[in-house]
Amino acid sequence: MSRQRNATLPSAAAPWAPVEESYADEELARGLAAGDEACLEAAYRRWSALVHTLAWRSLGDPTEAEDVTQQVFLGVWRGRGGFRPERGAFGGWIVGITRRKIADALTARTRRTDLLAAAGSSLPLTDPSARQPESVLDRVIVRQELAKLPSAQQNVLRLTFYEDLTQAQIAECTGWPLGTVKSHVRRGLHLLHRRMRDEAFG
Repeated sequence: MSRQRNATLPSAAAPWAPVEESYADEELARGLAAGDEACLEAAYRRWSALVHTLAWRSLGDPTEAEDVTQQVFLGVWRGRGGFRPERGAFGGWIVGITRRKIADALTARTRRTDLLAAAGSSLPLTDPSARQPESVLDRVIVRQELAKLPSAQQNVLRLTFYEDLTQAQIAECTGWPLGTVKSHVRRGLHLLHRRMRDEAFG
């Protein structure tokens, strides 16, 4: 029976199943390179707790750590042909992917912060921690206000906020000229700024 190409990974917060001790790291690497999803599942059970811990310590957010853990093992699966045993241990290779995914998450967080600052988010909240752009309240408001924008502006801002794409990448993805993408971003941020200001002070 053929296996599904896109394996569904268990939650990093779920109870752990026993690790398959019969698999040596080298066997897991060879099995992954051959496209064996059982080896991906075994690698997940063996290293996902470590990956999740590293991500949680770096990001300070369990939800983001869960997302990074999923991204790491998707990266393991997609890049399985890139492991070279002469360069180091298989577990070290996974930790290297983890560090890159954590760095990507931190970059995306900074970009969202900068965009919210550009949008002029200035909510009159009494709790200083709630003023941070990563707060749940701000994220909910941004999503609500994004949904009210014209579809083109909504599209480019969603790609920027949630997919962490640059304007050049958005142009390539959508097929729009770069100038058109920049115009939609500028107009969308202006409308978002105005709507969020009205929400805060209206």
